[in-house]
Amino acid sequence: VKLTVQGEVLGGTILEQVFVVEFIVSHQMCDDCHRSEAHNYWRARVQVRQKAENKKTFYYLEQLILKHRAHQHTLEIEPEHDNEHVYTFSNPARKMVDFMTTVLPCRCQDSKTLISHDIRSNTYNNKLTYSVEIVPVSRESLICLPNKLTHQLGGIKPLCLVYKVTNVVHIIDPNSAQIAEVSSTVFWRTPFKSICNPKQLIEFVVMNIEPILGKDRKIFPGQGALSNKHVLADVWVVRASELGKTENTIHARTHLGHILKIGDSALGYLLSESNINDDNFDKLDSSRIPDVVLVKKHYEDKGGRRKKRIWKLKHLAEETADLATTTNDYMEFLDDLEEDPELRTCVNIYRDKRKQQQMAVDVDDLDDPTTPYITLDEMLDDLDLNDSKL
Repeated sequence: VKLTVQGEVLGGTILEQVFVVEFIVSHQMCDDCHRSEAHNYWRARVQVRQKAENKKTFYYLEQLILKHRAHQHTLEIEPEHDNEHVYTFSNPARKMVDFMTTVLPCRCQDSKTLISHDIRSNTYNNKLTYSVEIVPVSRESLICLPNKLTHQLGGIKPLCLVYKVTNVVHIIDPNSAQIAEVSSTVFWRTPFKSICNPKQLIEFVVMNIEPILGKDRKIFPGQGALSNKHVLADVWVVRASELGKTENTIHARTHLGHILKIGDSALGYLLSESNINDDNFDKLDSSRIPDVVLVKKHYEDKGGRRKKRIWKLKHLAEETADLATTTNDYMEFLDDLEEDPELRTCVNIYRDKRKQQQMAVDVDDLDDPTTPYITLDEMLDDLDLNDSKL
């Protein structure tokens, strides 16, 4: 490139000189592109799996990773199977493993593959592979605890419900509202499995309900903690498919006395007609096994609720077909977010600008005032770099 430079000196004299400047263009890639294009550049891989019937745990883990930005150094995220995800890193992925063991009850195993070795400096170049296994029980699962574990948890009954999963498994006895926490260490020392999963839930209609007072509860020495958020009650229910066809009601004791009333619908497990194959369940006295175990209240018109949603969630890989938002497990995960305010505190919820309705959901607009919804105050504005206001 030829440059002509002019300058004024003393006396108004103008000097002019011509220079030839040579530019050398070096084609380079940024660090992110170099990592993605280079073959065998990855240094660590994390495989996450759970032996469960649904994928709601993976959807929850995905939102936790997005909220805490634990995927910053991830090169690739690929779901290999329905219940297995693989995270590839350019640097050691111990931070990701530590994050998963902090937010979910799981255990980890690692292996190394030697790439190169310098005998003079005694340095090694290894590829690491971490295998993270999440406990095989999920939210709303019915479990049967071993006798040894029931004594450790304050004499809780073997048949329990998993009502929440954080860094520990939170369980509750529907017959006494006694609660307990099972850590990952305790679980892998005394493992158990779910005898009923959320895909087996059946709809029931509440015909009558009677709350149980505190003085009528059975309390024994050494009993564990009782839940203050749940109300113990006796209910009489009928299957929704047999409503009007039979007058035979089924009695059950439930911990949902604070939200159920006569005429409501509830989802539960019908143990009297279930084929359960579990060693711990076979040891129970058949006379003490309830016919029905109610899990949660059922809100009608799920299709209408889903159409009125003006919020959305972000994903780690938008283009991946396995993370499609049309699956039944994902829709049930969104329903859980609406029904559980405590669960929403761990998830970033964004406004969906593609929806025509841009205002908050008003209670008066809902057919049922008790229907759960997410207010506009709980939603975040998604950052759009193409916004004209910026």
